[in-house]
Amino acid sequence: MKVLLIGGTGTISSAIADNFREKGWDVWLLNRGNGNVQGVNRIICDINDEAQAMEKLKTHSFDAVADFVIFKKEQAESRYRIFKGKTRQYIYISSASVYQKPPSDYRINEGTPHANPFWQYSRDKIECEEFFINKYREEGFPVTIVLPSHTYDDKKVPVGVHGAKGSWQVIKRMLDGKPVIIHGDGTSLWTMTNSIDFAEAFAGLIGNIHATGEMVQITSDESLTWNQVYQTIAEILGVPLKAMHISSEFLSNTGRYDFRGSLLGDKANSVVFDNAKLKRLVPGFTAKIRFDQGAARSIKYLLSHKELQIEDPEFEVWCDRVIAAQEKALVSLNQVF
Repeated sequence: MKVLLIGGTGTISSAIADNFREKGWDVWLLNRGNGNVQGVNRIICDINDEAQAMEKLKTHSFDAVADFVIFKKEQAESRYRIFKGKTRQYIYISSASVYQKPPSDYRINEGTPHANPFWQYSRDKIECEEFFINKYREEGFPVTIVLPSHTYDDKKVPVGVHGAKGSWQVIKRMLDGKPVIIHGDGTSLWTMTNSIDFAEAFAGLIGNIHATGEMVQITSDESLTWNQVYQTIAEILGVPLKAMHISSEFLSNTGRYDFRGSLLGDKANSVVFDNAKLKRLVPGFTAKIRFDQGAARSIKYLLSHKELQIEDPEFEVWCDRVIAAQEKALVSLNQVF
């Protein structure tokens, strides 16, 4: 199986590259030379430079192409021109954030409407989906659309509210005995998927004739509240959880970070994924890594790799100010009443 991964060095795509390589497949990566990936073939170019990409790929054809770096419709249009006739299957990686927000039903499957008025990122992904589906309907372009949700690996501890530099500052606040912000009251349901599980399900879609023209979500079946997520992380760290619950609307209006999109348009909504379609397409697949197991791996890796402990002083100050503002408001109200 000759498979091209466009990108190939991110949280999801790295795990997929490892999975394919372990299966003995002929794995190719196309990117600008990012990452030190062993045991794969490399095509070095900027995929957004269409002429350069066509030149680099002119002697190649693939059983499947998986594209992890499309965010705008014009990129989708370019990829169609580049890969038309060069692959038996083209997999576009969309996002589960495209699903209807707020949801009319907490149970999510591939029939859930795609509409997200809170997040431009999601609306752009929807535009790309529509472009590829139309090309499939009109010309038989062999697209499969995959929708991941919150996927993490050993290098990332998944949390709900974090700054631009990742989750380390949240972990550090816990270790320092400081309160951490949990959006809402922490009781909304969420799903975390380990990248190893994701990669195994993804592999089952490669060369799968039943996946052509289909949208398929890939997530774990496990649902947790955000309180459970943070409590689990605190217990792994061996520290008490000092939770500060702050409404998602308030956080989205602080102006410093795009919590309107990432919270109101995503994580603040309760979702429970129905993966019946995935299991029909990939018989026998079930996500095996529970969140507590995956989070323990991630935290162990993070604590043993100093280079990943990237401090975020701006987020630290923002957290302190937001928490202080809520505490001041409560004190003021208590004085009035």
